[in-house]
Amino acid sequence: MFFPQFRARRIRGSETFRRMVRETSLSVNDLVYPMFSAFGSGIRKEVSSMPGIFQQSIEHIVAEAKEVRDMGIPAVLLFGIPETKDAVGSDAYSDNGIIQETIRALKNEVQGLAVITDVCMCEYTDHGHCGIIKDGDVDNDSTLELLAREALSHAKAGADMVAPSDMMDGRVAAIREMLDENGYDSIPIMSYAVKYASGYYGPFREAAESTPQFGDRRSYQMDPANRLEALREAASDIEEGADIIMVKPGLPYLDIVRDLRNEYNMPLAVYNVSGEYSMIKGAAQRGWIDEERVVLETMTSFKRAGADIIITYHAKDVAGWLGRGKI
Repeated sequence: MFFPQFRARRIRGSETFRRMVRETSLSVNDLVYPMFSAFGSGIRKEVSSMPGIFQQSIEHIVAEAKEVRDMGIPAVLLFGIPETKDAVGSDAYSDNGIIQETIRALKNEVQGLAVITDVCMCEYTDHGHCGIIKDGDVDNDSTLELLAREALSHAKAGADMVAPSDMMDGRVAAIREMLDENGYDSIPIMSYAVKYASGYYGPFREAAESTPQFGDRRSYQMDPANRLEALREAASDIEEGADIIMVKPGLPYLDIVRDLRNEYNMPLAVYNVSGEYSMIKGAAQRGWIDEERVVLETMTSFKRAGADIIITYHAKDVAGWLGRGKI
């Protein structure tokens, strides 16, 4: 049926009918809010390249987490900034590390909020890479043991879910085995299954103080030109025991999100990363775009591509707009 019998504008012309036939829905339940916990007290330092995002000491993390929970956002994703860093990232798996202490504070003081923890070494090593350095590169297998210890320490502290982001081969299996052997078989793993070596991570490296001191991360993060490799990486992590798989970054890789949605019947997350956030914020501050409209359009694109979960620094804004009946 074609024009003039069919007129698409009959539906589009009514806001009520537009809502009734909308194919993709966005909810506050889709959101995870990343937070940066810094060692010390009285710290609330805005990240210069990420307006509205802060490095915060634990008491401020707790206060903001209460706000997040009260807005209906179901979970936060924690990154840590330790007091000191060393070659083997000792604070990452210390029972008294910055993330472990933050988890305990959140679980004690912010009931009803799920705490997800990033499992990686880059924030804790003095060289800024995601594992143990041997012969100028990250040694995969010796790093696995430390990642597993880190995940276990998070579980012991009370984390609800762990999220390995390092991109070491075999890390999901190593973490799953460590958790299961120590009685934490109910702790799920959200794997950064498909993580590209991206230029969109720049602002995050300021926020997490995790810039590599030499080289880059291309030997362990994926080539942005590769598509089929994403299916292999996801298949490997699923086989090793991942409960949720993730694509990172988000907007430049919506085709990959859709590929994984089509291929796997698994919960699927997407990380709307720092560079994506900062570009929108920067353009909005200059009056070049309507921030609310562009952010909600971006979030909807993730859902339309097939994501179940959106990790985004926009989460609080989105929750506020949705609370006013937007989209």
